[in-house]
Amino acid sequence: MQDHTGAPIDNAMAMQKYGVGQPVRRKEDDSLVRGKGQYTDDINLPGQLHAWIVRSPHAHGNIRGIDTTAAKAMPGVHGVWTGKDLEAANYGPFTCGLPLKNRDGSALLQTNRNALMSDKVRFVGDPVAFVVADTVAQARDAAEAVEVDIEPLPAVTDCEAATRPGAPVLWDHIPNNVALDYHYGDAGKVEAAFAAAAHVTKLDITNTRVAVVSMEPRGALASYDKSGERHIIQVATQGVAGNRNALAKLLNVAPDKVRILTGNVGGSFGMKNISYPEYICLLHAAKELGKPVKWLEERSSSFLSDSQGRSQDIHAELALDRDGKFLAVRLKGYGNLGAYISGVAPGPLSLNTAKNLASVYKTPLLSVDIKCVLTNMTLMGAYRGAGRPEANYYMERLIDRAAEEMGIDRLALRKRNFVKSSQMPYAAASGVTYDSGDFGGVFAKALEMSDHAGFAKRKKDSRKAGKLRGIAVGCYLEVTAPPSGELGKVVFNADGTVTLTTGTLDYGQGHATPFAQVLSAQLGVPFEAIRLEQGDSDLVRMGNGTGGSRSITASGQAIVEASDLIVAKGKAAAAHLMEASEADIEFKAGRFTIAGTDRSIDIMELSKRLRDGKQPDGVPSSLDVDHTGSDVPSTFPNGCHVAEVEIEPDTGVIKIVGYTGISDFGTIVNPMIVAGQLHGGVAQGIGQALMEEVSYDESGQPITGSFMDYALPRAGDIPTMKTGDHPSPAKSNPLGTKGCGEAGCAGSLATVVNAVIDALSDYGVTQMDMPMTSERIWRAIQDGKKKAA
Repeated sequence: MQDHTGAPIDNAMAMQKYGVGQPVRRKEDDSLVRGKGQYTDDINLPGQLHAWIVRSPHAHGNIRGIDTTAAKAMPGVHGVWTGKDLEAANYGPFTCGLPLKNRDGSALLQTNRNALMSDKVRFVGDPVAFVVADTVAQARDAAEAVEVDIEPLPAVTDCEAATRPGAPVLWDHIPNNVALDYHYGDAGKVEAAFAAAAHVTKLDITNTRVAVVSMEPRGALASYDKSGERHIIQVATQGVAGNRNALAKLLNVAPDKVRILTGNVGGSFGMKNISYPEYICLLHAAKELGKPVKWLEERSSSFLSDSQGRSQDIHAELALDRDGKFLAVRLKGYGNLGAYISGVAPGPLSLNTAKNLASVYKTPLLSVDIKCVLTNMTLMGAYRGAGRPEANYYMERLIDRAAEEMGIDRLALRKRNFVKSSQMPYAAASGVTYDSGDFGGVFAKALEMSDHAGFAKRKKDSRKAGKLRGIAVGCYLEVTAPPSGELGKVVFNADGTVTLTTGTLDYGQGHATPFAQVLSAQLGVPFEAIRLEQGDSDLVRMGNGTGGSRSITASGQAIVEASDLIVAKGKAAAAHLMEASEADIEFKAGRFTIAGTDRSIDIMELSKRLRDGKQPDGVPSSLDVDHTGSDVPSTFPNGCHVAEVEIEPDTGVIKIVGYTGISDFGTIVNPMIVAGQLHGGVAQGIGQALMEEVSYDESGQPITGSFMDYALPRAGDIPTMKTGDHPSPAKSNPLGTKGCGEAGCAGSLATVVNAVIDALSDYGVTQMDMPMTSERIWRAIQDGKKKAA
């Protein structure tokens, strides 16, 4: 075998080096670290113009008028548009595509947002107009000249307050601002379990609203192909096929009239997987002006316009018998949607919270009652984990509190409630069935690696140094994205390369490497010859994108199935070329061999022979396949994290001095990439636990509008992590993989918070909400001293 350059390859050695389970370095890193990546802002078109968005300075108000006269007369300006200008184009509204139901069976109430509002604004940053000019500076100057006359109205940002009689009403057709009154579970059985319980633990928990703040702000470059009547947009997404379809629906055109191009993406975490009003504005202007139009968000406006995450106020309860066995768990509270509903926004606040609440524990009953409420805040969306970290956070907080109230060791309480591996498959109260997992084994390994048994000595040493020390163990289980198929297209090119096309999209995960590892392992094609195509909707005919920790499982299954089809075609072709019966052809390690002989042909050579010659009827003309993979069920990644913290009591300054994470991600294709995903998720969880929070004042004005106000963890805030694996391969997909991209958040939130509370237990602290800033910790210590005095 030779690679695409003609150099010889030892196939067996290559498959071993680049096979499944090997820590192969990421293909794209050399380009990215040299600054050769192509992000949205790196791409320009001849004659392009620039756009600037005019946004509402008020959180709530009636639009009395918008005067664009002065702006249109300014130098370099090509056009100024308002909501009324866009009405004639008959664009569709932004809606939520999830089929969520209220407790009475009625459908979720939609807000049907327009690209530009013409009657009313509902949050600070709501787009009301946009300007296109020769330069960014000219567009900005003209935008400042647009006079927007808004009659301010009372605003509301608190969910409970928004549902009270007399509260400001955001939408006339949505009573009490409740767009979804979600319920899951048998309320009667759950109530009976609580009535019979020997002990009930209750906690009021706020899961703070966080900003996504991806490294690359949103931006787009739109153009219009008049000859083909096609809208073309270069924009960061999490999957071009699904976003093409969504954008076509908004534009009221057929999907083939839209082309989405996505290059490198500087982070997304769920935020860039939906269409935004700015994209409609750009496409409208590009068509009307006949020139490309570019727009790039500034960080300050990103805080206003990008979808945000988490944001729940929950009353959580856990019922236990006298031995500490869980009888039932229930949540009741609110999820803050912000001003508009689009994408999957209500899902993390409701459905995903319910599906993930049971975690790794034998909890016979659960109920979830959450009202998803509209407020005068930035819209809500998916954020790394999207309901999974939230649910696991509530469960782990309840368990630690219950252990303290009942006088049961925290570790013992968890161990006696684990679902055992012998009970798999296990039908959880959440309505899903776990197919695999050794939760007790994961737990034991985490305790060992973290030296949990030596904590008492370390705590004593910290006390001698005048510091507080705490430790916590947090378990988690995630229910990944619901069943869906994925594209698996493989083309053998004339230059000796192989192009793999699939509908997931790499926005930092490193797909090119593990996908190539899987394809190379299945077919024996050279790892270096494999090219990944994900970023052009003209080439990606279908796909469900990257999200919900589904990529390696969904694309992996599509690759395996496509490989089987290629082998079948290859056997037919090899039989013809070697003048043998197809039944006698065997395939192994990239070679088709006549059984019992030494006659064989390499898969790359076979593809070349087929391409170079005309084949008779019944013989494949190529090995190429264009396959839609079978729906892949959800998987159940799980793990156990241990966090150890030290606190300076005079200042409240906290340091995470130890962190361990043991994971069950099933079959691991590339352990180096998986470890990186875990580290990133943990870092984001630490950020929310200790410092991140989007805040608004009572009038709906954002307080955290820049990095001067909104804290993110720095390198010094993230501890050195010990990580390990205890895999139980999934039984629901051919590779045995489970998702890993969001697990770090699910494991770190509760673990860090519980460790802080454990450290503060000397002062009687039993509950604190995130973020646990040094000021809040210091105040909790002072309050504890006063109570003890």
